[in-house]
Amino acid sequence: MPQIPEKIHELTVGQLAARSGAAVSALHFYEAKGLISSSRTSGNQRRYSRDTLRRVAFVRAAQRVGIPLATIREALAELPEERTPTRDDWARLSEAWRSELDQRIRQLNRLRDHLTDCIGCGCLSLDTCVLSNPDDVFGERRAGSRLMVERPNAVRPRAPRERQQEQEQDPEPEECC
Repeated sequence: MPQIPEKIHELTVGQLAARSGAAVSALHFYEAKGLISSSRTSGNQRRYSRDTLRRVAFVRAAQRVGIPLATIREALAELPEERTPTRDDWARLSEAWRSELDQRIRQLNRLRDHLTDCIGCGCLSLDTCVLSNPDDVFGERRAGSRLMVERPNAVRPRAPRERQQEQEQDPEPEECC
């Protein structure tokens, strides 16, 4: 890893990429998303302050554990500009993200546990497929995949009689395969 002399306070995008391990395109993407910032020289070249190294490391570590970029941006926005994230910053933010990660882990475990049920099917249209269609209303009528139109007001499961009335009023769902 190339060393940057202490007297250099601004890094080129190439220096930042070499030191952080992130591709130049990733750094440009991070900047476009508001995760890092740069200044411009008179020749319109990007220059990054040294604290950007720690910010990039922060972003990459958060991404590795599955934190969305929007959440990372919000976290970095809480920090004063030109200050590198510290261990205390990471500890505070990672604690806040813990419940979100725990919820994702539970969801992934549930998906993993039900994956075997769908492998034999092929079309993912079991009578009650918890992966492709957890609230399979049309599975009672016929098998096969079809495009399901979401209904924003459907907040509770409907009784069979309600479903029958609704199906009589609604047009047939589009076949997707």
